[in-house]
Order: sequence, then structure tokens, then C-alpha cells
Amino acid sequence: MTYWDLVLASRQYPPARGIVSVCSAHPFVIGATLSFVHRLPRSIPVLIESTSNQVNPEGGYTGMTPKTFAVYIRRRAKQVGVPRARVYLGGDHLGPLPWAHLPPEQAMARAETLVAAYVRAGYTKIHLDCSMPLGGETRVDVELVAARTAALARVAEAARPVGVTLRYVIGSEVPPAGGAKAEEGPPPITRPEQVHETLTAMQAAFARAGLHDAWQRVLALVVQPGVEFGAETVHVYQPGAARALTEALATWPQPLVYEAHSTDYQPRAALRGLVDDGFAILKVGPALTFAFREAVFALEAIERELGVPEPSRLREVLEQVMLDDPRHWQRYYPGSEEEQRLARAFGLSDRIRYYWLRPQVQRALDQLFANVRARRIPWGLLHQYLPTIADAVRAGQLPSDAPRAWVMAHIQAVLEDYAWATRMLMAD
Repeated sequence: MTYWDLVLASRQYPPARGIVSVCSAHPFVIGATLSFVHRLPRSIPVLIESTSNQVNPEGGYTGMTPKTFAVYIRRRAKQVGVPRARVYLGGDHLGPLPWAHLPPEQAMARAETLVAAYVRAGYTKIHLDCSMPLGGETRVDVELVAARTAALARVAEAARPVGVTLRYVIGSEVPPAGGAKAEEGPPPITRPEQVHETLTAMQAAFARAGLHDAWQRVLALVVQPGVEFGAETVHVYQPGAARALTEALATWPQPLVYEAHSTDYQPRAALRGLVDDGFAILKVGPALTFAFREAVFALEAIERELGVPEPSRLREVLEQVMLDDPRHWQRYYPGSEEEQRLARAFGLSDRIRYYWLRPQVQRALDQLFANVRARRIPWGLLHQYLPTIADAVRAGQLPSDAPRAWVMAHIQAVLEDYAWATRMLMAD
């Protein structure tokens, strides 16, 4: 029995279980996630996903192909003593999205190459997304979306290595990746009739493509439960408002769960509510890099208090890099210059995450870690800026001279909320 089987079975035999889907390629987030495995019962995996824009055969915006990303994750896992079987790799929004400007035939051909590359690289959770109009199309109906999805599933099945089981996620009623572009109202919740229309069309398309076995391995449907975040706002899950959606799967004969995107910054209780209501797969990304940013900004505040002779000036470097290249934040952060300045540093959309790997930022970050590690940090100073880390240091749970470990622990505090909400901390 895989963990996916356990998640599906828990819908019938409570308590409900789920899994956190870590959607980030940031080295510290990856490291924190893999190290977090050692806190989980030995049968429980972690799930790390990459998107079609982030990682694809042409390199994506990370510069990595599916194979290089998979090799990177496995190498990092080996370094921290995590068995390969306890790291699930997922592909998110796999389809023609990166090439939606091309004519449909060309875009779908690229999508087929993408899906095959992901499967051959060892990804086993495959989210197929053909919801977007392609070059020259004004809209796509559910039957066309289903037919294109089935076509990609057929490619995935053909590329599947012997002995490997693929699990599919379908549907794409999601908020914009990385959060809303403006402070909008709550997103509309998926209607029950949309759930049944999508599932019926998908099942028929898979059957026409001869993919009966693959259809039985469809794990989840992506829906919108009314959760979202923007630069300054979080729309918290409201169980009452989503009740009709949560009940919609009860009449579907095949065991399925929902996948919820953009669950970042939801309170612990809301995350648990999502899992209990059938949203078993909780995607998170910006909240994890936000935690990284919080921790390193706190370290820079400590560095200033220490009066080191060669300060990192990390925030100055970041601000200049973001001003020099505004393409990753400008359309997400409207307002005055002062409002934009604050959003660049502290916005929940965390657009700053696209700048951490710039060479000048990396140099400043390395300088910051070196400066903090070289000095003895009074406990009171550490507690002023990182109180939970200071408490862990005093309790002997973290070393007193390891700022990188402090940052990892700060990220893992977010993962702890998700592990609690999904009951990943509970043995099978």
C-alpha cells in the first residue's frame, strides 16, 4: 500500500489524511523539506513538485529540465540520508501552458514532449492541465480539454518505466500561480455541477483513448475551495461556503480527493479543515520562501546590532536588483512608490523569491551567514528577532553557531503546520 492508497482510504475510514505539496525550487526550501522527512513516521513521504513553467525540456525559468531537477532532488535527499522511496516527485500544470501562444497542434506537440520528459525523469504524480486556449482559440470547452488531457495521459503511459505506477491529477480551476495580482475578493468556489461535468468528460475521454487502467489511477481533481492570497490579504477557508463542493465527490463512484492550490498563509485550523473536507493535497510555495526571507532579514537585523566591519547589506542589494529588473514583481504590486517598496520586501506574494539566486544576492547572503556565524550571538539578541529559534537553541535542539540551520528550522515551522493539518505526523 502506498501513501496515496492510505490517503484515499482515509476518506472512507477517518480520520482524513493528506499530504503537503512543496512547490519550490529554492535550495533552502528543498533542504528544509528533505530534512523534515526525519520528523515523520518512517512510512510517510514528502512530495516536491515543479511546474511546467519552472522546469521543462527547454529549461524553464529555473534553467532545469525534468531530469536535472529530479537528479538534484535525489542528490540532496541522499546527502541528508533520505531514501528515494520517501520522496515523491510531482509535475504541476503539465500541458501546453508554456507554449499557449503557438497554434494548437504545435503547442500540444511540445506538451507531449514535456509530459514524456517528466515521466522518464521519475516523476510519479502527474497533474495534466489542458484548460487554456491555444493560439487562435477564444475558448476551450470541457470536451476538448478532456480529449487533450487524455492524449497527454496516453503519452505518459507510453513513457512510463516498467514497474512504475503513475498517479494522475486532473482539472485546473485554480488561482493564478504565486497568488493574485491585486487585492481582489474571494475567488468563486467550484460548483458541484462543474465537478461532475469535468469528471464525466474526463472519464469518457480516457475510455475513448483506451486508458481504462490509467483512469483508475486518477487520484485527485483540482478545484477552487475559496482560498487565495494577494500581496496583503489572505482569503481563509470557510467550510460552510464550500459545503456543496465538499459533498460533491460523495456521489462519484470512484474514490478521489481534491487538490487545493495557493493554500499559503492559511491558519493551521483552516488547513486541517481543508483536509477533513476532502482537500487532501495542499499546495504551498510562497509561504515557504516567505519564511526563508523572514529568517534572513532577521539575521541581517542581528548583523546590524553586532556592528560587523564588513556588513552584507543584503536588503540593499536585493532592493537594487529588484529595481533593476522589475518584471517579476511590477504587475503584482500596484500603488505608490512607498507601497511598492514595502511590498517588494514583505508582500505575501513573495515576488522577491525570483531574485535570491542572482549572483550579487548570493554573495551578500554568504557574507551575512559568515558574519553571523563568526560572532557570539547573545541569547537576548537572538530572541529579539528569532524567538522560537532562540528557544530551540537554549533547549539544545539547535546549535548556537549555525545560522543556516536556524533558517532551515524557521522554514520547517511552516511545514510543521501542514504536517499537523494533513496528519502526516500520524503513523499508518
